[in-house]
Order: sequence, then structure tokens, then C-alpha cells
Amino acid sequence: MKFDIRGKNFTLTDALKDYTTKRLSKLEKYIDPVKEVQVTLSIEGENHKPQHKVEVTIMLNGFILRGEEATDDMYVSIDMVEEKLEKQIEKYKTKLYKRYRGKGLKKALTEEIRQQLDEQGGAAEKFNFNIVRTKRFALKPMDVEEAIMQMNLLGHSFFVFFDADSEEVNVVYRRKDGDYGLIEPHFD
Repeated sequence: MKFDIRGKNFTLTDALKDYTTKRLSKLEKYIDPVKEVQVTLSIEGENHKPQHKVEVTIMLNGFILRGEEATDDMYVSIDMVEEKLEKQIEKYKTKLYKRYRGKGLKKALTEEIRQQLDEQGGAAEKFNFNIVRTKRFALKPMDVEEAIMQMNLLGHSFFVFFDADSEEVNVVYRRKDGDYGLIEPHFD
């Protein structure tokens, strides 16, 4: 694994980098080969009660694992985010195993991406929208259940995916009542 560890609002020490690398390397047994792990360690809040926050994003050829924890101790936050990611993997391991008929989680997560999403469009400039961030991500063909699983892994309320059955870009989302919704495109 290649680690991109950054400190925000404080000076990052070698000991903290080494500890982060050691703890997150434990995930390799579930998800190798991983190209890059992005880690942001930050201290937020007031001086009398600062929060030590750890954010981890792992790109897995179409899957994204993300974990975030904040406590009053950076080492505890690192431990907690590693445990959280491990639980996410364990939670979905059985579903992924069934989906890929025994190929296992490692192989399932390293399959090739078939299509890329290009989010560059000039339409926003016409209306003077202030776009402050653009994200690009690979679209992996999947079914609705897998898209909902990926959305839950990320902790997001919606997820854009390429539906393997209809061969169209769709969106799943979490409704306020706890159920899920599906948006399918329709062109007149």
C-alpha cells in the first residue's frame, strides 16, 4: 500500500506517520492490492477541547472505502478508524462473496473498471454557479443492491452508478423514512 498521510492544523511527526501506516496496513489482508490510501490527520476545535480527527479514503478499482473518527487523542482516533473500516469490510464480505461466486473479496475489489465518468461540463458557467469542488470517479457496472451497499460503505445519502442490467447511469438514494430510492434516466 502507498500511504498519502497529511497533517492539517498541526505538524505531523514521523512517529504518528509510522503508527498510522502500521495500523492501516492491517487492512491489506482483506483488500490487497491497494494502490493508494489517503489519510488526513487534523486537529479541530478550540484550544481547551481539541478534537483529533482522522479521515481515511481507500480507492479499490471501483469501490471506495471511507472512514472518519474524532476523539481527544490522535492515536485512539487512528485505532477507531481502522476498526471501523475493518467492520465495513466484514459487513459486506459475505454479500460480495456471493455476488462474485466464490472469487472472494480481494479479487472482486480488483476487477477492471469498464467505464469512466467525465464530469466536465460548461453548463454551470452559463448560470454563474460557484463550483468549489469537482470529483471524478470510475463507474463500475453493478446492480442496484451492490450500489446501495457501496453507498452505505461510503456513508453517503446517494450514489451514482452504471446499471449493468439497463446499461445506463442511475442514482440510488436513502429516503428520510430509511428506505431507498432509485432514479433512472428517461430521454424523450
